Amino acid sequence: MVLCAGLGTRLRPLTLELPKPLVPFGDRSVLAHIAGRLRAAGFTEAVVNTHHLAEKFDSNIRCLSLKIQLVHEPRIRGTAGGLEGGRALLGAAPVLVWNGDIVANPPIEAMLRSVADGGLCFAVAPRSPREGTLGLSEAGHVVRLRGEVFGDETQGGDYVGIAAVGADVMSQLPETGCLIGDVALPLLRGGAALATAAVGGPWSDLGDPGAYLRANMQWLEGEVPSGVHVGPGARIAPGVHLERAIIGEGAVVDGHGPVSGVIAWPKARLRAPLRNAIVTSAGRVVELDAP
Repeated sequence: MVLCAGLGTRLRPLTLELPKPLVPFGDRSVLAHIAGRLRAAGFTEAVVNTHHLAEKFDSNIRCLSLKIQLVHEPRIRGTAGGLEGGRALLGAAPVLVWNGDIVANPPIEAMLRSVADGGLCFAVAPRSPREGTLGLSEAGHVVRLRGEVFGDETQGGDYVGIAAVGADVMSQLPETGCLIGDVALPLLRGGAALATAAVGGPWSDLGDPGAYLRANMQWLEGEVPSGVHVGPGARIAPGVHLERAIIGEGAVVDGHGPVSGVIAWPKARLRAPLRNAIVTSAGRVVELDAP
């Protein structure tokens, strides 16, 4: 299940046009990247919950590599409540749950195996001891979470918003609530051992517009040797020089001079020179410090 019912307030004004999972990231939407990772892991279907700008999902899911079933939440239910709301469509546990604003490469098969007999497993980006949002024991179990300590910490880490959930935990999900505060913490307080799995490579929750720009530039550096991605049907004026730029499908770049450190959404119109900016399909220009 991909959780897409958040409001995306930190990413405004970009999320005034699109829900955060549908904003362009590199060559496609965040949700399309997630769907690609799930498809590569053998999934053919996924459940997606919606709330903010829910109508935008209808057209955007048609081009994904998975069959998507939508569950609309008139009122946001939280990460645990959202998972409970999709439970009837999810089939037998274990279930993989993925926050819809997360771009990462988790070890999906290992996570699902770890909860085959029940329990909860978090995807974690490793850090030094006592750093990050959680602490791990030598065995890789969670021993620190939200300031509460449950054992000796040998390594820190950041929870990246992706978890595998076993049948026993699925059967106890609240109607509303948080997977961390209302599920994981009570389990830890009761003595349960919560597993983790290390995420390889960079990850991002896209955060605010500055973090969004930096994450896109990081994608560009890793995926496009030329440092420039131009989508199908985009038109670039002859006097424009692109460097470290992502120009979406059907976008138009006029003017003369450099366009550097720029993300242009599909069908955006922008004018050179322009540096360190995001230009949306509706014409919003969000200028930022250097990424």
